[in-house]
Amino acid sequence: MSTIESIKRKIEIAQELQSVVKTMKAIAAVSIKQYERAVESLVEYNQTIEMGLQVVLAARETLILAEPSKNNRLAAIVFGSDQGMCGQFNEQIASYAIAFLNNLSNQPQERKILAVGTRVIASLENAGQSVEEYFAMPKSIAGITPIVQELLLKIEEWRTHDQINQISLFYNQFLSNNSHHPHSLHLLPVDQEWLRNLQQQRWSSRSLPTFTMDWNKLFSSLIEQYFFISLYRVIAESLASENSHRLTSMQVAQKNIEESLEELTAQFQHQRQNSITEELLDIVAGFEALNETK
Repeated sequence: MSTIESIKRKIEIAQELQSVVKTMKAIAAVSIKQYERAVESLVEYNQTIEMGLQVVLAARETLILAEPSKNNRLAAIVFGSDQGMCGQFNEQIASYAIAFLNNLSNQPQERKILAVGTRVIASLENAGQSVEEYFAMPKSIAGITPIVQELLLKIEEWRTHDQINQISLFYNQFLSNNSHHPHSLHLLPVDQEWLRNLQQQRWSSRSLPTFTMDWNKLFSSLIEQYFFISLYRVIAESLASENSHRLTSMQVAQKNIEESLEELTAQFQHQRQNSITEELLDIVAGFEALNETK
């Protein structure tokens, strides 16, 4: 049976854990808001890029589409986490990515997989998919841009050296504090239907802007900006989802700690009452023994 001192120590440990969990909940909630605002800030930037593409595409009567790739090689970037305490976050996105890739006609050896976040690697490898390279997941908004730049360089390397023209992103899409689900985004080839719609879309004013820059260079620059926005948004949403998972895990942990504290407090009070009762009985017994000797 636990002693009063051991129960008291368990209560102190539980209270310390409760304080840590509350702090982690607060940090996760603040982080979610920051990444939400980062995603919202991309809306106008994305609109600007689309307007630029609209102007450039309008200068061509017909949109010349790239021929489909003749090889089955593709690359995928899977976004996980570097930190724990976020439930099944990494397992869910790894399972989703593997299931998606297995439905394609290519073989695992024809794929190149890059992981962003070390904790998702084990789940991918356990499913039989090797990971070629990995990057650390940024810990703040300030760290997103450098990672995006590194990913863009890697994508360019895949395209030029490995002749890979099919690139997909897999991440946990953020919907709300308690709503997120695995999602995929096909970065390459660029969605031709999206480009056609931009080309056919009516300009908002009477005069369509013009440009003097070489068409190919301008179009390539705008597509590169589209890639940048897409990767930035994916990372920000993945980080928001990660913190959402962590917030949910901390809420469950807090509930368990509160229940444990209630049980320990009840045990402490019961043990203390028993101890007081035993001391009183000892006093009464001693008093009676003294009276008998008189």
